[in-house]
Amino acid sequence: MPSDAPIITRRPDHAADTPDPPSAYASHRKIHPKAVRGRYRRLKTWLGVVLLALFAILPWLRWDRGPGLPDQAVLFDLGSQRFYIFALQLWPQHVYYITGVMIIASIGLFLATALGGRVWCGFTCPQTVWTDLFVWVERRVEGDRGDRIRLDKHPWTAGWLAKKTVKHAGWLAISLVTGFIGIAYLTDAPSLATDLLRFDASALAAGSVLFIAACTYAMAGFMREQMCFYVCPWPRIQAAMLDEESQVVTYQDWRGEGRAPLRKSEGWDTRTHKGFGDCIDCGQCVHVCPTGIDIRDGIQMECIGCGLCVDACNDVMARIGRPGDLIRFDTLTAQAAKASGTPPARYRLIRPRTIVYGLMLVVVGGVMAIALAMKSSNDVSVLRDRAPLFVTLTDGRIQNAYTIKIANMSLTDRHYRLSLSGLPQASLSLSGDGTETGELSLSARANAVETYRIQVRVPHSALPAPSTPVTVVLTPDSGAGQPARHDSVFLSP
Repeated sequence: MPSDAPIITRRPDHAADTPDPPSAYASHRKIHPKAVRGRYRRLKTWLGVVLLALFAILPWLRWDRGPGLPDQAVLFDLGSQRFYIFALQLWPQHVYYITGVMIIASIGLFLATALGGRVWCGFTCPQTVWTDLFVWVERRVEGDRGDRIRLDKHPWTAGWLAKKTVKHAGWLAISLVTGFIGIAYLTDAPSLATDLLRFDASALAAGSVLFIAACTYAMAGFMREQMCFYVCPWPRIQAAMLDEESQVVTYQDWRGEGRAPLRKSEGWDTRTHKGFGDCIDCGQCVHVCPTGIDIRDGIQMECIGCGLCVDACNDVMARIGRPGDLIRFDTLTAQAAKASGTPPARYRLIRPRTIVYGLMLVVVGGVMAIALAMKSSNDVSVLRDRAPLFVTLTDGRIQNAYTIKIANMSLTDRHYRLSLSGLPQASLSLSGDGTETGELSLSARANAVETYRIQVRVPHSALPAPSTPVTVVLTPDSGAGQPARHDSVFLSP
């Protein structure tokens, strides 16, 4: 056979009838949630209003902390490395408090999920709150679900362009306000507003505002449910938090199946005789869902537990004269009992996992409360010189040098006494001052860090080893707070 002859590959006879496997990828399907009324819609609306109001108002609240300190009630000042939360002031040394808050928030989320499913996602998650706001603007400009679908399919016209322009202008305005407020938590809000209006803000501040605005515009305006599907890890974790007693959005299939449209000439007795259930397959539960799922297919990862399908279904049931709560918040245990015709057991609020989560909240919260109550307003850090490690003086004594940093976290100037523990014959002196003493008198301004360089001299005969552990003790005068300590070493030949 010639070397350039074509190679012919034959498929087996049975392979010709085998269909290609379906693609694992699908194009994005735009969701147009329909407006709905009901108790869960009202709850979502009021919670959204309250959360947005808190977010917008907090940076403008004032709190008098004294001269020289910011008067913004909630301020996360990254430049000066201070967090101000009303009367509470946190320094970098207090990072464990932030860790504790994050732990409490996580456990609280676990407990809320064990009790009510994804209530966080459906009612209070920022992605949900801002998406609701964006959808509200979209609905006010373009109309309800059907109008928006027709508008998206409509060719470009002057009216089409006007509506799209107004909608996106509203979205951009909300995004810019969100970006401004987000940065207002990091700097003085009135000053930032003034600088931005005068086009005098720094490039960092203006760029940060625009960055948050762009993220808000993209996530709440376009990504929406995709953030829940593909970005947020919580849908994949929630299964471990749920049990048979968790309150989740459920469809009572034992009552609703089989599905069939309702005809005007058909009575319920006739439908029941034909084996039809209460579900008339109107699709309203799907049309109002912000993630576009069908709750009748069972509990799904994409369900955010907002309860809007409950409101939509109850509205339909009321109009056709059937009992409500065909879709409802319920436990899987109760649903199984109802399906079998037995009375459901009483809902168990207290069960092993809720007890564990509750105890964890109490313990961590208690530790945090005690730590805050005992939080010291004084701190000292010690850095021993490494070049040289030690100096042998002409009189035979050994000298080590240290850099001392005193953090005065109070709102008043303070005086301190600095001493060493572990070196009985040690003498201390400030760098540049030849006066030696067993205890130094130092001071620190209010809400500031003062740096001192000291020398410690010890007779060689008094040193038990080449490396001797020592403790620097900083004691505030007049009992203004607890003493602060820092461990170090004293090196010798």
